[in-house]
Amino acid sequence: MIQIAPSILSADFLHLEKDVELVNRHADLFHLDIMDGTFVPNISFGFPVVEAIAQKARKPLDVHLMIVHPEKYVERFAKAGAALISFHYETAQEQSGAILEQIRNLGVKAGLVINPDCPVQAIIPYLKQVDFVLLMSVFAGFGGQKFIPESMERIRTVRAELDRIGRPDVPIEVDGGIGPANAAEVVAAGASILVAGSSVFKAANPVEAIESMRKA
Repeated sequence: MIQIAPSILSADFLHLEKDVELVNRHADLFHLDIMDGTFVPNISFGFPVVEAIAQKARKPLDVHLMIVHPEKYVERFAKAGAALISFHYETAQEQSGAILEQIRNLGVKAGLVINPDCPVQAIIPYLKQVDFVLLMSVFAGFGGQKFIPESMERIRTVRAELDRIGRPDVPIEVDGGIGPANAAEVVAAGASILVAGSSVFKAANPVEAIESMRKA
C-alpha cells in the first residue's frame, strides 16, 4: 500500500490547523522536518510545533531529524508524539545502530536517512535493524527542490538488498521533489512512502494531488 506523507514544512503556518485536518482526512502520515541550522543550513521548527500538531493529529507523526547529535533528542520527540523517528547516517556514522535501538526501545519506529551524496552502501549494515529507510531525493534542508533522477537507482539498490536479506516488508520512504508527475516511477523503483510538500500544499487541489500519488 502506498502511503502519502505531506511535509508540514510546506504547510500554511498561519492556518496550520486547516492543513493538519487535510492530512487527517486525506493522507497517511505527517512528515515533520526538524532542522537545526548546523547539519543543514536552515532552521525549521521544534518541540512546540510537534506537540501542537500531535494534539490534533489522527494520523501518525513521522519525524525526520536533520540535526547533529540526534541521540540527545529522540526521547523528547517520542514524548512529543512521534510514531516514527528517522535520523541521518551522516550525523551518526558508527553510532547508527545504537541510535536505532534507542528509538525502538522508546516504542517508536526507527528509520535511517541518507542524502543523495552518501553511498547507499553505507547503510547496508543497518538494514536488519531499521523499521524503514528514508532516501533523500534532494539535499536535506530546503523544500521545493527538484527530484534528482539518480535517486531511482538508489531506491532500487536498497529495495533489492532488503529483499535479499528477507525483509521485503520494510518500507522505503522517499523525500524530495515528488508529485503526481513522477510518483508512479518512484513507486515502481521500490518506494512505498512518498513525502510530498509543495506538490500537496501548493497544489490547486491538494486532495486530488494526494489521491493521484496514492494510485501510482
